[in-house]
Amino acid sequence: MRGAGPAGRRRSARTAGRRRTGVRAGLLGDVARRYQERVVLPHCGQCRRPCCGLDTLALELTWARLRGVWGLKAPRASFDRALARGEGPEEIRPQDGLYYAHGRVCPAYRGRRCAVYGTPLKPPGCSEFPVYEDDGGLLVDLRCEAVDPGSLEGDLARALGPGYAVTRTEDPAFSFLVTLRAVRRDG
Repeated sequence: MRGAGPAGRRRSARTAGRRRTGVRAGLLGDVARRYQERVVLPHCGQCRRPCCGLDTLALELTWARLRGVWGLKAPRASFDRALARGEGPEEIRPQDGLYYAHGRVCPAYRGRRCAVYGTPLKPPGCSEFPVYEDDGGLLVDLRCEAVDPGSLEGDLARALGPGYAVTRTEDPAFSFLVTLRAVRRDG
């Protein structure tokens, strides 16, 4: 997981969808980025429920980002030992050399502003929210009030062309997540 799916939900495999559907590599990510720029980002300044304030997002963090965003002073080895003893921040979990934060509003979000915006400390998942390329589809987080899955579905259908249909599936475990997938039409 790179970014902000709930509790580590995201499992990106950028080529998996291409093998199944023949979709050009990078097309899904391009559609997601253009949608973010055209629809989501212009809305952020007037959002009533900023994603940065959600405590149900999971952030994937390198040690450098974790240390900077959480303001940690301890060396990594000491921090890891403290986590293993259950003495570190309860919202942080280590896994495969990375750290996942879940269950707390990001400490860099202060006064409706991001203290690490535009710096190398900003987690990549923050820029991807609420639309992620995920396992050959686009994962859409409906908690973002700017998101219109129908509009994004139309963008994806236009980018794919007439040889494809777009399917929409609701996540049974997380009602606020929808996945859009490209399906090759027969004929």
